[in-house]
Amino acid sequence: MTLYTAEAARVAAPPAALPVSGKLGMWLFLASEVILFGGLIASYVVMRLARPGWAAESAHLSVMLGAVNTAVLLTSSFSIVMAHRAVDREGAAVAARWLTLTVLLGLVFLCIKGIEWRGELGAGFAPSTGGFWSFYYTMTGLHALHVTAGIVINGILLLLAAAGRLAPVGRRVEFAGLYWHFVDIVWIFLFPLIYLI
Repeated sequence: MTLYTAEAARVAAPPAALPVSGKLGMWLFLASEVILFGGLIASYVVMRLARPGWAAESAHLSVMLGAVNTAVLLTSSFSIVMAHRAVDREGAAVAARWLTLTVLLGLVFLCIKGIEWRGELGAGFAPSTGGFWSFYYTMTGLHALHVTAGIVINGILLLLAAAGRLAPVGRRVEFAGLYWHFVDIVWIFLFPLIYLI
């Protein structure tokens, strides 16, 4: 009888460990992303310090659009926190509304970034124009890809919540939130480095 109970406890243990292993997995993934963006940002800073002319290049960027995008991402950070809170307290329907707002704000960010790129490319500032523009398009493009991935992830969770099937995977909203906050933090570094300094 003791053997059976011990075996039952062992079999039941892995699902309880899922939130811990899922969160650890997300933190390890984000650590690899820090290395990627950290290397890019460090390279950009070194090159910018070595080339004073880059300040004149960055003056062509729209600080207003960059600031609006910053506000959009900060608001989306709030909405993903509220989605995570709703999973635990209010239920899937409320979580779905907050996830919808998060996805919409992510799409707004990408639209504004697309408007920016169109204007810059139309003015003749392509990645091949110079070192600043090469870094600009690489860093903001990579960031936009991460925003797109976050939109897809949150969109899938939104569909699950809307279908009433979020309960078994509700913890994943927290993991998606960690990723989304990382994307926001990266932008918090990119905005002043590229647009303001």
